[in-house]
Amino acid sequence: MKLGTGVLTSGIGQLDTARIAHLAAQLTALRAAGSEVIVVSSGAVGLGMGRLGLTRKPKDVSKKQACAAVGQSLLMQTWQEAFAPHGLTVAQVLLTHDDLRVRARCLGVKEALGQLVAYGTIPIINENDTVSAAEIKFGDNDTLSAMVASLVEAQYLVILSTAPGLIDMKGTGLIVPIVEKITPEIEAMAGGTTSETATGGMISKISAAKLATKAGCGVYIASGAEDSILQRIFSGNGPGTFFVPSGLPMEAKKRWLAYFQRPTGTITVNALAVPVLLEQGRSLLAIGVTGSKGEFTAGDVVNIAGPDGTVFARGLTAYGYDEIKTIAGKSSDQLRPLYATRKHLEVVHRNDLVLL
Repeated sequence: MKLGTGVLTSGIGQLDTARIAHLAAQLTALRAAGSEVIVVSSGAVGLGMGRLGLTRKPKDVSKKQACAAVGQSLLMQTWQEAFAPHGLTVAQVLLTHDDLRVRARCLGVKEALGQLVAYGTIPIINENDTVSAAEIKFGDNDTLSAMVASLVEAQYLVILSTAPGLIDMKGTGLIVPIVEKITPEIEAMAGGTTSETATGGMISKISAAKLATKAGCGVYIASGAEDSILQRIFSGNGPGTFFVPSGLPMEAKKRWLAYFQRPTGTITVNALAVPVLLEQGRSLLAIGVTGSKGEFTAGDVVNIAGPDGTVFARGLTAYGYDEIKTIAGKSSDQLRPLYATRKHLEVVHRNDLVLL
C-alpha cells in the first residue's frame, strides 16, 4: 500500500494521527486474514517542513534533504505508535533508485523485505530523501511503490491519496471504475498536483499503474479519506479505480531491465531489425545496427530504437558506444576476425533484451 502526504497529514507538518491509526487497524485486519503487507509511506518532507517552520517546499536540494531528515523520524515514530496497540512492529526501509537499479543490491532489497515480512513486521518504505540527489531519485513515491510491488511480485498495489480515483474530467466527470488497458486516452485524463507537500499527482499514479500492471500486479487508486477503504476494496465494494494486470508477468530479470533502470544510451537499428526483435524474439546483431547515442560501456543498459527514434526495447549491450561505431552494419562473418576470442557476437543477446 502506498500512502500520499495528503492522506497522512491535515496540514503542513500536522499528522492526521486518527487516520493513520485507522489505516493501521485496517492493515492489521488484512494481515490477520492472511495477506502479507508492505507500506510505502510519504510524509517525511512535509513533516520536516512543519517542524522547521516552513510553509512552502524548498527549491534548494539541501533544504529538502534537511526537511526529510527531520521528518523521517517523526513519521516512523507515528507509524510505530499506530501499530503498537495491535502488537505489531514496524521496520524502516529507506531506498534510492540505485538500490534497485544495481542488480545485486536489488536482490538484496528483495531478500531483506522477504525476511522482514517473515518476521511478522510491517516494512515502512520511503525514498531516502536525505541523501537522494537527482541522479539517484525515484522522483515520487508512486513510482517507488510500483517498483517495490514489481520487485516482491505483489498481487495488488493500493495507492491511497486525496484523489478518489481516475476521473474522466473531459467526459462524464465520473470516476472510471475499471481500466482494462492504459491507453493514451486514459493517460490524457491524468493531471498533476498543486499541493505544497505532495509530488506527482494523477500523472505519476498512472505511470506507476502502467509499470505495476505490466509486472502482473493489479492496481487500485482510491481516496485514503474513505472509511474502511481497504476492507471495501478487497471485498469488491470499494470506490476508486482498478487497473487490470497484464496476463503474463515478465520474468524477474527482464522486469528489472525494463523498469528499474536509467539507460545510459541508445542503440538505433534499421527497419529490418525491428520485426526481427519484436516478432521473432531474436538477439540484436551488428548487421541490424545503424548507430548509437550517448556514452556507454559494455554491460550497460541501453535503449533500442527504430529508424524513427521510437524506443521499443531495452537490454544489456555487449559493446561500448565507441565499438558500436565500428561494428554497425557488419555481418557476423565480418566481425569474427575482429573479435576472435568472443564466444558470442550479439550486440544484445535475447536473454538480456526486453520489449517495452
